Parts: sequence; structure tokens; C-alpha cells
Amino acid sequence: MFAEYFEIIFMFFKAFVVGGLICTVAQVIINFTDLTAGKILVCFMLAGVALQALGVYQYLVDFAGAGATVPISGFGYLLAKGGIEGAKEGLFAAVTGPLRAASAGVTAAVIFSFLVAILFRARTKYN
Repeated sequence: MFAEYFEIIFMFFKAFVVGGLICTVAQVIINFTDLTAGKILVCFMLAGVALQALGVYQYLVDFAGAGATVPISGFGYLLAKGGIEGAKEGLFAAVTGPLRAASAGVTAAVIFSFLVAILFRARTKYN
């Protein structure tokens, strides 16, 4: 029984450490460069795509779980994984594979954004 709890706690620890390291790298880039947040997000997403194309990111996902899939680099990993799996079925599936793989997350983001927009009134910072 104690071993099961230890395994769960260790899984959370691994996710926290890996996700924290990814966020730390992003914060260092923000602090020491003039890159905008949008450019940093795109770089991290493309890094996830490149690491998955090289076959490296899957090992990180297997090790850290949500610590590797929740950051924006995980979205790049998901797109690349969908494209690679779709390419096995043909050219059209290679194009639609990333869309199919990411559709649940994008749909959830749109629905929850809509619900929050209904529940709260948007206003500027100075109002």
C-alpha cells in the first residue's frame, strides 16, 4: 500500500521537475533576451516538434507524463506525433493527423474560453 502512494508521489515529482525545468528555461530566455512572448512560444512549440521528429520527446513524455505534455512544447510534440502517425496512412492523413491529434485540446480551450466569457465581463486594466 505504501509503495502505491510512493509511486504516485514520485510521478507527481517527476512531472513537477520536468515541467519546472521547461518553465525555467523559458523564464531565463525572457530575462536575458529581447524576444517577445509570442516568439518564445513559437520556439518552444517548434522545439517540441523537432524533438519528437528526432524521437527524443517521447522518452520525456514517458518519464514525466504531464510535466512534458502540458507546456507548449507538448503541443508541438502532439502535432508532430499526429503527423508522423498520419504519414503512415498517406499524404492526406499526414496533413490531417496533427489536426486530429490536437482537436480535443483545442476544442476544450474554445469551449472553456466561451464559458468564461459568458460568466465574466471583460474590462481593461484601467477600468
